[in-house]
This record gives sequence, structure tokens and C-alpha cells, in this order.
Amino acid sequence: MPDLMVDFITSLDGYGAAEGWPGFWGMESPEYLAWLDEDGAAEFTLLMGATTYRLMSGFAADARGDPGMAQLTATPKVVFSSTLQAPLVWDNTELVTDEAVDTVRDWKDGGGRPMRTLGSVSLCRSLLRAGLADRFRLVVFPVVTGASGRDRIFDGYPDLALELIEHRTFEGGLQLLEYAPTVLDGPPGSG
Repeated sequence: MPDLMVDFITSLDGYGAAEGWPGFWGMESPEYLAWLDEDGAAEFTLLMGATTYRLMSGFAADARGDPGMAQLTATPKVVFSSTLQAPLVWDNTELVTDEAVDTVRDWKDGGGRPMRTLGSVSLCRSLLRAGLADRFRLVVFPVVTGASGRDRIFDGYPDLALELIEHRTFEGGLQLLEYAPTVLDGPPGSG
């Protein structure tokens, strides 16, 4: 059964981006960027929703010739959307209009390549809630963006117990935290 990893970058206060801040909050370190290049993304199928697809395919079009973006373009990608229409312009991207949870459950039952998400807060929320995520990975950037933050990642998520599997500190204080998630019916001791 292939694993599914929910994968996010976040500010310390749980935002996926912040108004006026550059990508990676301006804190991408050479060590972190090298790790991203070596992270084995090509071994996974990347899952995303329509909003992330629009953003990332635009980045890909603007960054032709960038080795990191070329690797991402070469990686198999699936977009779950009822608003986009085929054919999609970003190479190696398949459009799926069926329900994401049912489709991913079928893929996990059928075997195949490991999967991981790319952004897509609501898609990740539904996959976690359905108990389909095997790994939950965060890279936490050491900034608080309470005044300018947007895209709160964890609002509306189910309660989760997280077992720490891996951790690492990159230069500049970026923290990699990887967990095995367990969806809870409620707070411990409430049932």
C-alpha cells in the first residue's frame, strides 16, 4: 500500500503565506534548498487542488530553465478539481474530477507510487480527516506573521495525535518535523 504524506511549510503561528513577505518568508537557506532538491520528489506523485495548481503552474511557466522547477515539472502530478478543464498546461499533470478522498483511498488500496501533497490546505484537511495520511511533515520557519499572515493551515482540521518520526534543524532555525498522524474522535479522555 503506497504511503501518503501531507507536506507543509508554515510560519510558527501556522500560516502558509503572509501578505508582502517573499516566498519561504525570505529565509530559504542553501542547506534547506539543497535538501529540497534531494528530497526525492520525483519518487512521489504530487497531489494538489485547483488553487495550488494555478499558482504553481504559473511559477513553472515563469521559471523555465530553473533546475528545481524543472524537477517539479517532471514529477507526476494530480490535480483534484471540478473547476479546471483538460488539457492542463503544466507537463505531467493529470486532472481528476472525482472525489479526492475516494480516489486516493482506491489508489492506496490498489498499490502504486507513494503520494504527497503540495500545498492545498482543504485537500490535505479532507485526506487527514479520512485517515488516509501516513505521514504529516512540516517545515516551520522561525517567524510570526499574525498581522500579515494568510492561509491558516490548521483551521478546521480534525484533532490529531502526532508521533514524531524525524526532526532536523536547518541553518537559520528552520525546523523539519515529521510525524505519523492518528485522527482522534475528540480530546483524549473525552470518549
